[in-house]
Amino acid sequence: MSANSSRVGQLLLQGSACISWKQDVEGAVYHLANCLLLLGFMGGSGVYGCFYLFGFLSAGYLCCVLWGWFSACGLDIVLWSFLLAVVCLLQLAHLVYRLREDTLPEEFDLLYKTLCLPLQVPLQTYKEIVHCCEEQVLTLATEQTYAVEGETPINRLSLLLSGRVRVSQDGQFLHYIFPYQFMDSPEWESLQPSEEGVFQVTLTAETSCSYISWPRKSLHLLLTKERYISCLFSALLGYDISEKLYTLNDKLFAKFGLCFDIRLPSLYHVLGPTAADAGPESEKGDEEVCEPAVSPPQATPTSLQQTPPCSTPPATTNFPAPPTRARLSRPDSGILEIDDFPSYFRQFGFSGKVAAGRIP
Repeated sequence: MSANSSRVGQLLLQGSACISWKQDVEGAVYHLANCLLLLGFMGGSGVYGCFYLFGFLSAGYLCCVLWGWFSACGLDIVLWSFLLAVVCLLQLAHLVYRLREDTLPEEFDLLYKTLCLPLQVPLQTYKEIVHCCEEQVLTLATEQTYAVEGETPINRLSLLLSGRVRVSQDGQFLHYIFPYQFMDSPEWESLQPSEEGVFQVTLTAETSCSYISWPRKSLHLLLTKERYISCLFSALLGYDISEKLYTLNDKLFAKFGLCFDIRLPSLYHVLGPTAADAGPESEKGDEEVCEPAVSPPQATPTSLQQTPPCSTPPATTNFPAPPTRARLSRPDSGILEIDDFPSYFRQFGFSGKVAAGRIP
């Protein structure tokens, strides 16, 4: 260590090895090269930061090549500068290739930012989902039918990208499907992977629509292979079905005008199999009228709270019919009666569970 330190001291004391310093400065190309290198090393991180960094470095080293060729007349300067410039240009080409490979079509890019990015879904996972639908965007013209009640088989799962779809059953309007909602989530959840079935509702495009569709078998294979994607679809489908159920809940009225809540356990007797398989129509009417007596007190009209229990009604008792104005105040196309609701409700595959209040 002492010998090395003594040598360094001698070199410092002896001064520079240069015999004479040049009196003139280098040309403008040399100074431009150093300015470009300085700007290049100030680049940040990320893809665009790397573009900035290697772009300025490439320009700076090319200027060094010109300086070494025309001014310095040094072969080593030219060779090293040229080699470094080529390395930077190759890195830029690699970045362009990766950026183009990661680019998605406009519809899928917007879908990722709207639906998957808030859930922090990795881009590579999203690409697997998109690859399963073959990156195809399908369209529906106005009044074109996506599915026909009792005819169209359930062999795919579709997500609406733009437009509006009308859902109806037996010609009666049920609800709308809006962009970034699944078009057939109830049908998807109502069947096992090995089962087959048909739509119980009709889906018609009210405007020009675009959507993506996953084949049932391909998507089931992907969900079986990738547990993360399976959990993601379970969350998205569960939220979508709950939104549809709450939309239908706004239309669920008893014949006397009282609005029910599908989360109440008391609805099990109205929507469950007992109500559907009941005997004569008169018993069904008695059951419907007496049901509000077991619902929460704040939801029961004052005139019905004093009604005697329905377990032993007199044989000749005739309950008054609902007022005519209550029916006229609600358009028939926008209301689901209690008797009409279970047929569509059962297509969700939840008939007893949801009505019994097991879904919050």
